[in-house]
Amino acid sequence: MPSVIRKAESASSAPLRTVRLGTPEAVLERRPDGTLYLRAKESLADYHDKLSQPLDHWAKAAPDRVFLAQRDAEGRWREMTYAQVHDAVRRIGASLLRRGLSPERPIAVLSGNCIEQALLGLAAMYVGIPYAPISPAYSLMSSDFGKLRIIIALLTPGMVFANDGASFARAIDTVIPEDVELVVARNAPANRKTTLFAELIGTEDAASVAAAHGAVTPDSIAKFLFTSGSTGTPKGVINTHRMLCSNQAMLGTGFQFLTDEPPVVLDWLPWSHTFGSNHNFNMVLMNGGSLYIDDGNPTPPGVPKTVRNLREIAPTIYFNVPKGYEALISHLRADDTLRKNFFSRLKALFYAGAGLNQTTWDELTELAVETTGERIIFLTSLGSTETAPGALACTWDFDKAGNIGLPYPGVELKLVPNEGKLEARLRGPLITPGYWRQEHLTRDAFDEEGFYKIGDALKFVDPTDPQKGLLFDGRIAEDFKLSTGTWVSVGPLRGRFVDALAPYVRDVVFAGANQDELGALVFPDIEACRKLAGLDATASPADIVAHPKVRATFRDLLKSLAATSAGSSTRVTRAILMAELPSMDKGEMTDKGSINQRAVLANRANVVAALYAEPLAPDVISIAERTQ
Repeated sequence: MPSVIRKAESASSAPLRTVRLGTPEAVLERRPDGTLYLRAKESLADYHDKLSQPLDHWAKAAPDRVFLAQRDAEGRWREMTYAQVHDAVRRIGASLLRRGLSPERPIAVLSGNCIEQALLGLAAMYVGIPYAPISPAYSLMSSDFGKLRIIIALLTPGMVFANDGASFARAIDTVIPEDVELVVARNAPANRKTTLFAELIGTEDAASVAAAHGAVTPDSIAKFLFTSGSTGTPKGVINTHRMLCSNQAMLGTGFQFLTDEPPVVLDWLPWSHTFGSNHNFNMVLMNGGSLYIDDGNPTPPGVPKTVRNLREIAPTIYFNVPKGYEALISHLRADDTLRKNFFSRLKALFYAGAGLNQTTWDELTELAVETTGERIIFLTSLGSTETAPGALACTWDFDKAGNIGLPYPGVELKLVPNEGKLEARLRGPLITPGYWRQEHLTRDAFDEEGFYKIGDALKFVDPTDPQKGLLFDGRIAEDFKLSTGTWVSVGPLRGRFVDALAPYVRDVVFAGANQDELGALVFPDIEACRKLAGLDATASPADIVAHPKVRATFRDLLKSLAATSAGSSTRVTRAILMAELPSMDKGEMTDKGSINQRAVLANRANVVAALYAEPLAPDVISIAERTQ
């Protein structure tokens, strides 16, 4: 038996670190037409009316506990306690009320995670003014500001905030109307009237703030979050206080350890997305924890920053997308101090945003066992911006990646037969009332029973026992048919493909609609391929993917994968290695690294055509016998 297999089996048999989790039990109803309804047997407990209530509570119960921390310009941790945050929020809230802001004139945030954004957002919600954190990539990485223009036109903001006026100057000058108040934390633009953030923390107006706070209801709009979806057109998802508070109560039924001690979280996930904001930030606030803002991310320049932070901050629960975990593994292996600190008091590893490949799961488990003698449980969930976000969660020990668990208490899951799959639809207090000023999108998002159509297909881990949970079975909009009429289930195939070709693949898009065979547009891990080819750091991506050793390795891996495929719908026969990364401007990926299959295929139609050209184009790697 190969040593790597023995090592994985030994790690999987190690004891699990003790952690208190909920034990879900599902109730299943079957309809004559094949539709299934699944819900938790447990009822949802009472929850807060508004997200500001836990801030009021912890400011009294634990005033000196660190709530927010971020590195300053000198690299030191700048910390704010619950009492300090509460005081600043009420003062900023008074300033916001004096400006007459409202849902029709909300606050738009251009910049990324920072203490100032947290204070501004909390203050806005405290006094009933919606705010909209917008992906910084739309300002910093876009060449035409197309998405930012659409969002600002849709919002009609009364105030725009950017932490650094200089960094966002071009986007501000190009997109933000002159009559909209601009607030910056530093580097105010010289050519525009600007309010410094410090000026917002002015005189407290206790009576006005208390009155405004009292008028906030569960159905008041807390924030707008924007999601592009498969079309690339931004959609403004209305997030109410009911959504956010009910979802945290749901999360608490599964992650019961959060009440055993205040959670300590180091997190980079952007607050312009529901995972980083509604799930992670709100979880820390709801449970009186401490949030250390990670200035890193899963990119070559960002990972060393995350590593530096994790050497100092030992999290009790760690959140990341799969690409983030993949990027950390080599550092955890090489750095004993990092590894010991990271696993020292970690109760759970949580992933979402995409499927975690089994290789990454196994490697992290091995590292945990080598370091502590214990396995650390992996947790995940299914949801979306429209579901606040967690609708289903796996809160029990499972032996491999992929189980998304069962519905939280308070969530109704409807599974509708659709082309041989089960299409998921959701209903409950966590669901958005709709899209801001986009009534047609709202109408299309719900079915006749009021269930939100999330667009995912699910299947049971064990069709004879629903209690074992559900698996993600692809996006309905991504799946397609081969010319044989056979459906290709893109989601599961993507996970299998990336796993089989690790560590040389970052992502993949499948082609083959109305073709006889499956093809792949492969986005390789350029650094891993460079090392494979033996090239130096100056080599271009085009030179790396064209290297004979890289092409030969991919061909061998494709052949091995094809040999284990049951039929044409899972057998990838040809591929092209993409030297050009997915484009954010063109909607091919998000700033979290999630890829948009439909956008890539549409934007790179010439590559798809080359993939199926006869005779085979020179850059096509085929499992057929030919000289590569």
